Amino acid sequence: MTTAPIHITHVIVGLDVGGAERFLHRLIEAHRGSPVFRHRVISLTSKGVLGPRLEASGIAVTALGMRSLRDAPRTYVRLERQLRAQRPDVLQCWMYYADLLGGLAGRRLGIRHILWGIRNSHFEAGGTRLKRAVRRTCAIASRHLPWRIVCVADSALEVHAGAGYDRSRMEVIHNGYDPEAFTYSKPARNALRAELGIAPEEVVVGSLGRYSAAKDQHGFVRAAQAALQRRPELRFLMVGRELSHENQALSRQIAATGHPERFFLLGERSDVAGCLSAMDVFCLHSRTEGFPNVLGEAMCVGLPCIATDVGDAARLLGGTGRVVPADDTAALAQSMAGMAELDESERRAMGREARRRIAEHFTLAHSVGRFESLYRTAMSRPS
Repeated sequence: MTTAPIHITHVIVGLDVGGAERFLHRLIEAHRGSPVFRHRVISLTSKGVLGPRLEASGIAVTALGMRSLRDAPRTYVRLERQLRAQRPDVLQCWMYYADLLGGLAGRRLGIRHILWGIRNSHFEAGGTRLKRAVRRTCAIASRHLPWRIVCVADSALEVHAGAGYDRSRMEVIHNGYDPEAFTYSKPARNALRAELGIAPEEVVVGSLGRYSAAKDQHGFVRAAQAALQRRPELRFLMVGRELSHENQALSRQIAATGHPERFFLLGERSDVAGCLSAMDVFCLHSRTEGFPNVLGEAMCVGLPCIATDVGDAARLLGGTGRVVPADDTAALAQSMAGMAELDESERRAMGREARRRIAEHFTLAHSVGRFESLYRTAMSRPS
């Protein structure tokens, strides 16, 4: 007797390249060809960068076209219509807006197995007054709408439970990585460094992530400027959405360092592992994080890492890299210079330890298995 597959519908704000979006993509790809788990995706906004990739692998993707919170009522109606037609076994929502709209629509339609997703380790910080109101509403609604609430980090669980989320419904599933698929590439390293004119003896400190106040690229540049006074062989590679010379605020700051030729802005790229391979040191310089995807990816590639003490960054590193306080330019600069002072062999040894930690504790297989357990538990409950 053949068991019917479990149908999971994901509701997410958008499908551009961010930590939550990339992990969703990896989770679905892990089930490619599976007879047990069937996924489809609803984006509240657009199909972004990842939507077409999911569609190319046979996943149904629907975009509802929300442009701002003013569109929320119309988007809710469209979302409810989609869910009524699909009737998924599990409704998995990702981040505040999707949690709230998806939770309301799912409960109205009688979908019992609603998963919420929390992806950051701050609650009131940042955003408009309306966005903060949405977060507070989610805290109240957490007692009624979701079946389970999946937090990406231990710090995220504690912060949100402290802000009023229903702790009894919460659990942590960390991001997972595939060290065999996401790995160092010497040809990619050599090609990108040659293209940029970076000499072999120059030490590249890299940054990866979209331009935002929370990621604090301006703090990275300030620390880089200070580190250059001690180690002039340092170079700085910045990769991510809006990290290009068209970003006038960032370009002006880099020009003011007096060494703009030592900074390389590549914008958004699809060859993330190749860009990381071109670096000698990775730097996570965020003010806030949950469980930082990019840090884990840098560790997979075998890079020694510097990270600000935000979210679960220190937990992820586990002593294999250097952790500094957030918003501490002097400490960040000191760690950059300190990494440049190490021998190449010492940096490589740190990178090997970082990669080993991912392989032992934070694999994609482990994370996917935890979600599969949730899906199966949902189906074993009486309807």
